[in-house]
Amino acid sequence: MLMNTPKILLVDDDPLVLDLLATYVEAFGFSPTTAEDGVIATAKMDETSYPIVITDMMMPNMDGMQLLKYIRENHPRTSVIVVTGYDRTFTYTDVIRAGATDFITKPFSADELEAKLKRAVRELEMVSQLEILSISDGLTQIFNRRHFDIKIWEEVHRADRQGHDVFLLLLDVDNFKRYNDQLGHQAGDRLLQSIGAIMKSCIRENVDWAFRFGGDEFSILLTQITMEQALMTGRRILQKFAEQNFLESGLSIGMARFVRHQNNPWETDIADLIDRADKTLYTAKNLGKNQICVDEKLLTQ
Repeated sequence: MLMNTPKILLVDDDPLVLDLLATYVEAFGFSPTTAEDGVIATAKMDETSYPIVITDMMMPNMDGMQLLKYIRENHPRTSVIVVTGYDRTFTYTDVIRAGATDFITKPFSADELEAKLKRAVRELEMVSQLEILSISDGLTQIFNRRHFDIKIWEEVHRADRQGHDVFLLLLDVDNFKRYNDQLGHQAGDRLLQSIGAIMKSCIRENVDWAFRFGGDEFSILLTQITMEQALMTGRRILQKFAEQNFLESGLSIGMARFVRHQNNPWETDIADLIDRADKTLYTAKNLGKNQICVDEKLLTQ
């Protein structure tokens, strides 16, 4: 979803037009930032995320077409409204093909601009909602396996750049089939929903990530954290789940740390992380269930 006060980047080499646009969009409830040409605009976009850009076409240094190309290649989710003058050097078809979302001609009224912006916001919110649905597990309201595959790639690359650790926790419900058979699928669903809620309550928002793999299997990515802190997170999840008193059900957890081998493809090291966490999970199962076990590579470091 968009923020309550969406940021808008206004790009025009005419200071009077920039001032007018800024006055309008601020009155509409947006937070404007201005740039005098495309070069300045790209620098600002590299520093800050702007859901919406309003840009002139005829500008020095980098014109509107070049800016559209940059946005399409580097910020594909940004909505762009193009402003053109009387001469219509660029047609509606030109700018839409170049990646613009909408088109407005000078002189424009406040009502016309507001309508264009409201439409852009609606479309961005619809896209955002669809994206959330596509990466979420409908039952537990945490992320799904599809998003795990994206996030683990992002986080191990970030960890490699910034020099911090990433830990993977794989979780599996003990005796889940028996619980389902005894109490029914609705009770089983409530148990899974509780696990999702517990996982979310034990991790840091927008730093760590919780996922449902499917069935009674879950995972967590913990970033910018020590081994001791990661272990504490796993134990806290076990404790909170035990407090729910789901009869004979418990949680088995396997934990491993991402290890980068420079000669390996990234896919190989990611697969190795998942494999080590999975083996450690089944070690927890074999040792009596309802516990967390740590990958041997962590214990020998």
